[in-house]
Parts: sequence; C-alpha cells; structure tokens
Amino acid sequence: MGLAALRGEPRILPGPMDVLPRLGHELASGELLFHVGATLGRVVAAFVLAMSIGTALGLLMGRHAGVDRWVDPWLVVFLNLPALVVIVLCYLWIGLSEAAAVAAVAINKIPMVTAMLREGARALDPSLDAMARVFRMGRLARLRHVVIPQLAPHLASTARSGLALIWKIVLVVEFLGRSSGVGFKIHLYFQLFDVRMVLTYALAFVIVMLAIETLLMQPVERRARAWRDA
Repeated sequence: MGLAALRGEPRILPGPMDVLPRLGHELASGELLFHVGATLGRVVAAFVLAMSIGTALGLLMGRHAGVDRWVDPWLVVFLNLPALVVIVLCYLWIGLSEAAAVAAVAINKIPMVTAMLREGARALDPSLDAMARVFRMGRLARLRHVVIPQLAPHLASTARSGLALIWKIVLVVEFLGRSSGVGFKIHLYFQLFDVRMVLTYALAFVIVMLAIETLLMQPVERRARAWRDA
C-alpha cells in the first residue's frame, strides 16, 4: 500500500484497496474458483506422479549400488536441465494437452525427489534390516515396518520442498500452453497490461499455497519427525 501511494499510479502499482474488490468479484463470479481448481488439479496429479516415481527410483538407487551407478549420470542431467526446456519439449512432443502439462511438471520434480530419497535410503539403519531378516519378515512387511518409518522424515521434507517447486512450474506450464488455470489468467492479463488482475490472481494463488503449506504440509512433516523427537 505504501509503495502504491508513493508511486501515485494505481494502474502501474495498485494498492490493496484496488486489488481486494477485484478478488471478491472474481470469487463471486466463480471464475477464480474454476481457474484455481484447474491449477490445483494439475499440482495434485504432478505431485502424486513425481513422488511415486521419484521415491521408487530413490529407494532403488540408495539400496543397490549397480542401479545407482547406471542411473546417476541421467539424474545429474535432469537435475540441471532447465524447466523451460522440459516444458517446451513436452508440448512439442505430446501436444498442447493436459497430459503434456502434467508430464512436464512431474519430469521437472522427479530428479529432486530421487536425489533426496536416495540419500534417505543410504541412511537406513542396517541393523534394523538385519533384525527384520532374522525374524523372517517378508518384503512388504519390511517395507512397511522398517523402511518407511525411517524414510518418513525424508519423505515429508521432500514432499514439502517438492510442492514448492511444483507450484512455480505449474504456473509456467499454464502460462505457455493451457487455456485454464492461474498461470493462464496471469498470461491473459499480462497481455492486456492489467496489473490489478495480475495481482488479483497472484494473490489468490499465494493464499491457496500458504493454506496448504500451513494446514497440510507442516503438520505432516511434524508428525513424520515425531518419533525421532520422542
């Protein structure tokens, strides 16, 4: 508000009193809920896909040296590949579709999940694994009662940091090639040079992001670390 007042040009730098009424109008019309819902749908789909594939790869690489040696060079490549390149290639190869959008986001996140979970798998206590073998626990039982509890803090921190990355990439994906979502609306109003509406959708996005972080991700991470703090 102070910067807007000092600037004195509401069209260039509108204050809260300019943005909030538009936020209310978009919410009442249903337009805001529709586009925020579209963005959330892509976030959830990409998050589930990336966490599933990345966790599986991370466990394999952390537990099997041969797999780690073979996959590690590819992991380094994808960790350093710019997100924009992945997004553009997915749109070129798959088309301007929902599948391409979700795939582009997931591919950008999978390497980070893999790298973090690999370190978590390497830190597993071998004595607990040996004890499980002595008691003849099956693979699924060992995974459920020995591996997952030790990996829970790593999974929680990976999910939290990964979600922060996904939020950003989803907006870029929508900005470049979707016809719905917060990123699409920001692109639309950017073309119209409507700063108020750009800030309106940016504010809505920030509110949703903070709500999920505060109400969901932080409690999950605290619960995952509780057994270590006990």
